[in-house]
Amino acid sequence: MARRRFFVPEVRRGAAELTGPDAEHLVRVLRVEPGQVYEISDNRNVYLAEVEFARKSAVGFRIVEELPAPAPQVHITLLAALIKFERFEWLIEKATELGVDCIQPIEATRTERGLAQASAKRCARWQRIATEASQQSRRAHLPEILAVISFDAALQTSADIRLMLDENAGRPPILQSFPATRSAEDRVALLLGPEGGWTDDERERARSAGWRACSLGPTILRAETAAVAALAVIQAACPTMPVLAPPSR
Repeated sequence: MARRRFFVPEVRRGAAELTGPDAEHLVRVLRVEPGQVYEISDNRNVYLAEVEFARKSAVGFRIVEELPAPAPQVHITLLAALIKFERFEWLIEKATELGVDCIQPIEATRTERGLAQASAKRCARWQRIATEASQQSRRAHLPEILAVISFDAALQTSADIRLMLDENAGRPPILQSFPATRSAEDRVALLLGPEGGWTDDERERARSAGWRACSLGPTILRAETAAVAALAVIQAACPTMPVLAPPSR
């Protein structure tokens, strides 16, 4: 069974400390004790670490060794139109598990009124959801969750492959929208529409900006379902580079 992994603020002089809810979970639920070994990440490197002390809301670790770097994967930015927050939070959780590097909320023409303004108070909660999903899925790095931007600003996102998911089944299948030659170093940006779909004007503006419209087939999917399906295809379509050994000390 794989060891549990936790994110710590920093590793300094061979030691790290975890506080807050994660520490309380370790102490109260997992019954952590000195001498037990876990994996920790400072959002740069992953380490094998031994528990030195465990108090009510603080757990201290001593670094045992640095673990091999994970195999580099394609860099994915998910530009997702805001949907009802309960569903958007589920989307954040699953997109994190599927390896996105950045989640960029956007306000589209058919985004429900008030969601963009209300989203400012949700950022901390969204980051917490992403952190928990990163620990569960044993990621080495946390995804970045940005503040909401306009659709036009989203179109300026730079990437090697820029895809716009469209519920129009006449669009090419997403798998056919990738270039014939691709690598794990590619940067992919995925535009995901709101519950009411894209407007014709948005489709035209995206096309003019160089985005490739693509489809997941004739079935009309919920936005969060479409995100999961498309991200899985992207991960499968792009190769993974070999695992790198940690630097010698």
